[in-house]
Amino acid sequence: MLCVSHMAEHGRNLARDPRASIAIVTPDTDDDPLASGRVTLAGAVERPVGDEYDAARAAHLAAVPAAKYYVDYSDFSLWVLRVHRVRWVGGYGRMDSASGTDYISAEPDPVVPHAGPAIEHLNADHAESLLAMARALGGYPDATSARCTGADRYGLDLLVATPRGPQPAHTRVGYAQRLDSADELRAATVELAKAARQGSSL
Repeated sequence: MLCVSHMAEHGRNLARDPRASIAIVTPDTDDDPLASGRVTLAGAVERPVGDEYDAARAAHLAAVPAAKYYVDYSDFSLWVLRVHRVRWVGGYGRMDSASGTDYISAEPDPVVPHAGPAIEHLNADHAESLLAMARALGGYPDATSARCTGADRYGLDLLVATPRGPQPAHTRVGYAQRLDSADELRAATVELAKAARQGSSL
């Protein structure tokens, strides 16, 4: 849902041409922004009517409470972006696309919202296991250190230092199977550590 003013250039542009896209960028502190994750949702906007308008207005107000002061002004309009295509970039050499249909049918990841404490624990207490994962499972046998930067239902994201260059590299190690609950994260990471020590891939 978008709430834009006709007085703004982007509001007038939408009225003339409904094609639009929104870029979502990972809010991290990586020194190289091109190594960070980002997703672009591309499609076309429509003005909602009836029940959809009410739902869109309620959803926008829930996300942007300050909009209550202007959402009903005559120069503001609500638009719904119908997503046709999704393009994601996970850093250098990590990218793909998905259709709007696949995007709409996707389920929210159950691990990501609860992964923060687990990531902190891995980095604080299991640096050797992360290094073993990067070497045996992540494609960096010459890694000198590894830090976990993300965890989701499919695996861990690692930031890896090597002697090959001044900048750390990004890699990913996947679990044996996808997780259906954040409660399964600990067991999955233990399994990764065991596989890394044995030098095998899952």
